[in-house]
Amino acid sequence: MSDTNPRRIIIGDVHGYYQGLMKLFQEIAPTSEDQVYFLGDLIDRGPESAQVVDFVKQNNYPCLLGNHEQMLLSALSGGFSSNQTIQSWLFSGGQATITSYKTSQIPQDHIEWLKNLPTYLDLGDVWLTHAGVDPNKTVSEQTAEELCWIRDEFHSMELPYFTNKLIIVGHTITFTLPGVSPGELAQGEGWLDIDTGAYHPRSGWLTGLDINNQLVYQVNVFNNQVRTLPLEKAVSKVDPTKIRVGSRRRQRV
Repeated sequence: MSDTNPRRIIIGDVHGYYQGLMKLFQEIAPTSEDQVYFLGDLIDRGPESAQVVDFVKQNNYPCLLGNHEQMLLSALSGGFSSNQTIQSWLFSGGQATITSYKTSQIPQDHIEWLKNLPTYLDLGDVWLTHAGVDPNKTVSEQTAEELCWIRDEFHSMELPYFTNKLIIVGHTITFTLPGVSPGELAQGEGWLDIDTGAYHPRSGWLTGLDINNQLVYQVNVFNNQVRTLPLEKAVSKVDPTKIRVGSRRRQRV
């Protein structure tokens, strides 16, 4: 790995595992010259969502809107009056987020920060979004619904969406894709998925990707195991023909 060139480091879905994130940062040891990006889903499931949001916000790390942030904002926008909306969020891990705020009230500055999260970031050769893209739409036609929620239509693409950019996503736990083991990254046609399922009992791996140097940093939030691997040894190729296209919300995680 270069000691002089700044790195671009991309962090997968944290889901409230602040201690795991801190361990991951110890391993990555980003400098002030490095650029760190988060793919969204900072919150829900894990015990310390408030701390994760505060850390990312206070350090001004670019972060994308994930479907879990979107669910939280939808619940708040109705003043918790929409029973279906709030129950959907709570069922998807929102109760853990509320509990992580000691007063059970999310501060307004956190809410405003979440409201302003972008749905994608174009880094030139790399394009970041939480879930993926609808392959049948242009970039300008993509909605937050697609960018935060899409699954099968994206993963089953047989040709890259961009000819000159790699799409890096989280959202879909990699081992739920065909041929991918827990902890492995998943690679398809023009895309790379780095959500290795930090909260999931079958995995526990939280992933950071140094895309410049093709290095994968991982911490297991359950047993504190750490490892650093070349990307080529940490990724499995996904056969798009083995993905059954169905509802984009088929796997609500």
